[in-house]
Amino acid sequence: MMIKKLFIVAVGLCTLAEAEISLTGAGASFPAPVYQKWTYTYSKENPDTQVIYQSMGSGAGLNQIKEGTVDFAGSDNPLTPEQQQEAGLVQVPMLTGGVVVIVNIPGVKDGQLKLSKDVLSRIYLGEITRWNDPAIKALNPEIRLPKLKITVVRRSDSSGTSFIFTNYLSKISPTWKKKVGQGSTVKWPVGIGGQKNPGVCNNVARTRGSIGYTEYTYAVEAGLACARLENADGKFIAPNQGSFSASAAAADWKNASGFYMELTNVPGPQSWPITGVTYVLTRKDASAEKKAALRDYFLWCYTKGASTATKLNYVALPQDVVKLVEPSL
Repeated sequence: MMIKKLFIVAVGLCTLAEAEISLTGAGASFPAPVYQKWTYTYSKENPDTQVIYQSMGSGAGLNQIKEGTVDFAGSDNPLTPEQQQEAGLVQVPMLTGGVVVIVNIPGVKDGQLKLSKDVLSRIYLGEITRWNDPAIKALNPEIRLPKLKITVVRRSDSSGTSFIFTNYLSKISPTWKKKVGQGSTVKWPVGIGGQKNPGVCNNVARTRGSIGYTEYTYAVEAGLACARLENADGKFIAPNQGSFSASAAAADWKNASGFYMELTNVPGPQSWPITGVTYVLTRKDASAEKKAALRDYFLWCYTKGASTATKLNYVALPQDVVKLVEPSL
């Protein structure tokens, strides 16, 4: 197995050496499943250009693009126009996807558990500590909920997924907004940490009574049960591409300064309440050669790569939005 891994690495390095230009990216784990597919396929179809993306979290990606150690960064925590200008960066949206709530409760299957805005925020505040709490039972009279301690799982690294999740909690809970707030890193009231989305999924999978948040594709791949959440219209919605698309339809990109967009708790009977946009950032002072290569790669992602995004449960940008983005590339 070790020899096989070394051989794969060696082949990758040889391919990189043979390419005329290489593009390195790093950052958000939220879009990593589709980014990994994109970089592999694009590099295969365009042997003169080798693209690599390393999943390490939005915060780490932002640090690396600011330091100039990568050519592009992935982030789910959008920078304001002022922050982009100060750092000398260009920010464009790439995809829309859903952050879902995953649970590990004996006997509870995917899509069975309902969580209201009040209950979810109180769980993460540490105010509701057992699964048979009257507030949870009232929402789920058909489920036998055990007297089991709730173990809250959250990200331990600087995370765009955490930004989306805490942005949502800040909108639905005045108490959360006052005590904790939003950000890629916050002072969590309770819980155990996991590194990146896979780390959160692993902790939930091996901990009875746990609850966590992650990007939808990771939950599907791990076979974890997702909860139905109360949206802005008071409807309990299941996470899927349809509900993510319903939220994405609310985006007003024409009037989004610096492409800054929040899609959490948007109105609509079918809208998923914790929807987020994932971005890429590049440096304004990159060489003309790098800029041209990045432009070609991103336009490929928007067009030929759109079907891959859909298969992996993300929502690709509509072509009218791509036209708005093109001048920034």
